Amino acid sequence: MVEIKTAGEIDAIRAAGKVVAEALAAVRTSAAAGVRLSSLDEVAREVLASAGATSPFLGYQPGFAPVPFPAVLCVSVNDAALHGIPGRARLASGDLVSIDFGAVLDGWVADAATSFTIGEARPADARLIGAVGEALRAGIAAARPGARIGDISTAIGAVGRGAGYGINTDFGGHGVGRSMHESPSVPNEGPAGRGLPVRPGLVIAIEPWFLAGGRDAYRIDRDGWTIRSADGSRAAHAEHTIAVTEDGPVVLTEA
Repeated sequence: MVEIKTAGEIDAIRAAGKVVAEALAAVRTSAAAGVRLSSLDEVAREVLASAGATSPFLGYQPGFAPVPFPAVLCVSVNDAALHGIPGRARLASGDLVSIDFGAVLDGWVADAATSFTIGEARPADARLIGAVGEALRAGIAAARPGARIGDISTAIGAVGRGAGYGINTDFGGHGVGRSMHESPSVPNEGPAGRGLPVRPGLVIAIEPWFLAGGRDAYRIDRDGWTIRSADGSRAAHAEHTIAVTEDGPVVLTEA
């Protein structure tokens, strides 16, 4: 069931979104060659504690996962696209890093992600990161009253396919509210004019992730969580939680 949020509920999600934006900024500032991934998780935990917020990631265990997620931050490096567990590995110059983070504040959830490189970016990595950012913006722009979820999916997919990247729809955008994953699902590719009507009060996370090698296949590490490109090519991920209003989409996870 899709829940339409009131203006007050959207404001509450926006408050959680500010915590998310603060944490992503703090993690990005701390990310440098030689830094352990676990240290980035500690930075995110400090932001949560300072805000009086909690994590929707920590202890989360969906059906595909053999164990609960052990961190508050997903840190996916190079060929890892999603759900990377921040362990004791260290970042290196040239790494492509995707960070995904959520916060729960006063019972409301917000969720966002960003990708960047450590040091100078390879041209191919810069192009990939740019494409997921462009796809995110296109998906957000399509989330207007009178549209359908398929229009958002089409906008995202057009950017990724146009750039020659792989797109897998097993994981994608989703409703956000009292829970991190609510209805509806928002695939990163799909037919225009199909799916749930987009209406004011709908709150969703839009999150494109692309695979540089052009293939759609992925594999999951033995940790049961980390999703990697099947061909070893690099991946990038971007996400915002947005609310649909009478005047169009509003991003809730910006500083």
